[in-house]
Amino acid sequence: MIDPRIIKLANILVNYSVSVKKGDILVINSSSDSAPLALECYKLALKNRAYPVVNFSMPGFGYTYYKYASLQQLKRFPKIAEFEAKQLTCEININAPQNTREFSNVDPKKIALRRKITRPISEIILKKRWVGCVYPTNAMAQEADMSLEEFENFLFNATNRNWKEESKKQDKLKKVLDKGSRVRIVADDTDISFSIKGREALKCDGKHNMPDGEVFIAPVETTTDGFIKYTYPTIYGGREVDGVTLEFKNGAVVKAKAGKNEGFLKAMLKTDKGAKYLGEFGVGVNYNINKFIKSILFDEKIGGTIHLALGMAYKRGGGKNESALHWDMIKDLKQGGTIYVDHKIIQKNGKFRL
Repeated sequence: MIDPRIIKLANILVNYSVSVKKGDILVINSSSDSAPLALECYKLALKNRAYPVVNFSMPGFGYTYYKYASLQQLKRFPKIAEFEAKQLTCEININAPQNTREFSNVDPKKIALRRKITRPISEIILKKRWVGCVYPTNAMAQEADMSLEEFENFLFNATNRNWKEESKKQDKLKKVLDKGSRVRIVADDTDISFSIKGREALKCDGKHNMPDGEVFIAPVETTTDGFIKYTYPTIYGGREVDGVTLEFKNGAVVKAKAGKNEGFLKAMLKTDKGAKYLGEFGVGVNYNINKFIKSILFDEKIGGTIHLALGMAYKRGGGKNESALHWDMIKDLKQGGTIYVDHKIIQKNGKFRL
């Protein structure tokens, strides 16, 4: 018998997140491990009289590609994927990793190059209705220092919520950011500020990520000054980078240090011109996520944290920074951190003052 929590999550994804309607072409990207959730989404889409298409990935194919692909193959634009992206109405991506470190020994330049090549496809999909979701696996449970059963409880507690109600709660923070001109974040080893004047904050209320729970805004590109030391290790392209400290001047990173994989960090900052600038300031508001588990989809939503993403800014809301990179890094503010908007405290020690 299928876990009823999977059925509930599928209903959220299909009927709330991407709102599948009659006649829609829904693409479901999944893997063999997440087949139960993919099947429930497929079933609901058919009941909604849509036209679902399922793409299944298999373990090892991504690693094999980067290991053996030539420079010519890496540079080849995937026209079939572009055609699918143009045809689809909405997309559900279900991530169920068997090995969260699969790309640890892959040349980061290959990953950066491939992201550049496939970026136009990502831009097409970003204009559609889409959502990304995580399915519980032993690999993720192990990263989170949990049993699979514990991780399943953790995941469904974060996802299976009344997202319409959560959306209403996020309105207060959005209103403050929309009216604000300058943000300052102060904590241990951190004093950083940037302008948000003229930008619109966006709610993350279950429409694009699952689990969800953040409000974010794009900093004005050349206004970031100061320094920040991130609390948690960050994983990008299968590489874990820990102890990251960044210093900004006139918007750009001028110094970058890390206790682990510093070379990878610096390589990613050279992805393109926009990689050294901030594309996003996000505030985590999902207080059902109360533990760092080395999965950005969860970790950036932790209530009482903020994240500043290097690289691409989402165009909705007025963001302009262009980059093939989008790398979220997290700072925990629950122990002595403060967020100011126009010199007024809006959050202290992870608790809002709105």
